[in-house]
Amino acid sequence: MQLIDNIPIWGDPIDEGALKQIRVCAQTADKTAMMGDHHQGYAVPIGGVVAYKGRISPSGVGYDIACGNKAILTDANANEVRRSITTIMDDAWKNVSFGMGRKNATKVDHELFDDEAWKLRPANGIKDKARNQLGTVGSGNHYVDVFVDEQDRVWVGVHFGSRGLGHTIATYFLKQGGANDAINAEPLVIDESSALGADYLESMRLAGRYAYAGRDWVCAEVARILGANILDEVHNHHNFAWKEQHGGEDYWVVRKGATPAFPGQRGFVGGSMGDISVILEGVESEESQTALYSTIHGAGRVMSRTKARGKLNYHTKKVISPGLISREMMSEWVSGKGVELRGAGVDESPHCYKRLPEVLAHHAGTVRVLHTLTPLGVAMAGEDEVDPYKD
Repeated sequence: MQLIDNIPIWGDPIDEGALKQIRVCAQTADKTAMMGDHHQGYAVPIGGVVAYKGRISPSGVGYDIACGNKAILTDANANEVRRSITTIMDDAWKNVSFGMGRKNATKVDHELFDDEAWKLRPANGIKDKARNQLGTVGSGNHYVDVFVDEQDRVWVGVHFGSRGLGHTIATYFLKQGGANDAINAEPLVIDESSALGADYLESMRLAGRYAYAGRDWVCAEVARILGANILDEVHNHHNFAWKEQHGGEDYWVVRKGATPAFPGQRGFVGGSMGDISVILEGVESEESQTALYSTIHGAGRVMSRTKARGKLNYHTKKVISPGLISREMMSEWVSGKGVELRGAGVDESPHCYKRLPEVLAHHAGTVRVLHTLTPLGVAMAGEDEVDPYKD
């Protein structure tokens, strides 16, 4: 960890775009930090942690409210899963909806639809859409993975958020608050006790419930495909804000692509396709306090999507000029790791990401790895999916 302008920053090399953004954030935030997987985002960098007294930042939480990870430990037999992994991933690809604007083929009812927060704008206008989308994964770096750990136990891991509901909520409140949409603009920060702030916090909470319910459903569905029982689960948001106490004072702590890691708190952190993921837990240390008990949410990008994929026509979804990564390069990497892959674009290739163990090493004083998960199967949205709001 190093201090730059009194901002604690983990990782090496430091992304200059992200550094510029966190410096802007520090002008209005009471506390800031930037995790080892940081890279440039919208207003607040991915991997950014910003804390406010009595205020909340919709810009910090971002468009994909409550994006997060869930991992489940199952009682599936690892050798049987390896033998059947092609069929398992076929079934997962068929039964779970990937991509933007998708509806779940299975109607999912849930008590969250009785939440009073649905009466607030803008959620009140998209309740039916949200009901139809519950349990869909989306596009970009959102995934469904099947893993084995160091004890040859079978895990399922998923990564996605609140889908169209979260995006609609974020768009509404950013507009109502007069946010500047420039990439390096000062983040929108509003008083928690204002009408706008109170409504945002309730809407954010609703999106959080929605994201949890969606990840619960997908994990249960993959467990069903495996014919397995769920023995344990690790579940956490990494695009969210929590009311927390640090140094005896209350803050709204916004984690944008950062995982909560209080002492003993477990988290699931995914690597890129073909790489390991981990179950970790926070440990107590002075460095942990400086990080506001936060850690990474993934490996972190080293190559932009445009550089990897090439320039794309967003209307036709066709590549105008090629990028640095080909489908063959990605397939060679993933197949060399023995991973059964469904979907995925070259902008999600392992070439575009740091190696997770190297990033974790920067946070050695704040977390410990409990389990290392090696992927057997990975499913993501297809290459022709375009999503401008991926984290």
